[in-house]
Amino acid sequence: MVHKKLGGASLALAAAIALSGCVSIGSKPPQQLLTLDAAHKVPTGAQSNAGGGRSLIIVDPEAARVIDTVRVPVQVTPTSVAYVTKVQWAETPRHLFRRLLAETVSATTDRIVLDPGQFSGDGGQRLSGELISFTIDQASNNAVVTFDAALMTPAGVAIARQRFTASAPVGGKIDAGSVGAPLNSAANKVATDVAAWVAAQKD
Repeated sequence: MVHKKLGGASLALAAAIALSGCVSIGSKPPQQLLTLDAAHKVPTGAQSNAGGGRSLIIVDPEAARVIDTVRVPVQVTPTSVAYVTKVQWAETPRHLFRRLLAETVSATTDRIVLDPGQFSGDGGQRLSGELISFTIDQASNNAVVTFDAALMTPAGVAIARQRFTASAPVGGKIDAGSVGAPLNSAANKVATDVAAWVAAQKD
């Protein structure tokens, strides 16, 4: 019998094959990943120019830890929360909501929306706030989105503050397949209302 000597690369490959049967890398992915889809979108090729302080920087909102997660929370009672199984957000809701706000404001107002990292030569206003609710309410069987908006000057002085909230029915059992659409609908209603509010503010 002839034994061939294995080189370093072959030994490493053999070890990897042996380990592959007993080592699992990473966790099992959820059955569904959710994101937000803007009801109002900027048309492809649309152009606009900022002037007279009309640019707007939209920053990620703050959020409580219970909703600052990729899991989908269900408000079971006023003091208890559970999470829907087999589904999660592609990113945390506050990041997704900022992008939804940016797209909606860009599509429905004359504001030039900038990311926080972009330079605004005219020192445009800032839209910030706190995402209060991004949950499924078990008692009403509704998706509920609540956002406390704050419009600030470039120097950080508050121009206006307002709370916006919207809900949409789940329409059946709360599970992985039923929560995405109503949350998307409620988030779009809030984003549309915030955009109209921003457009109505005077510089």
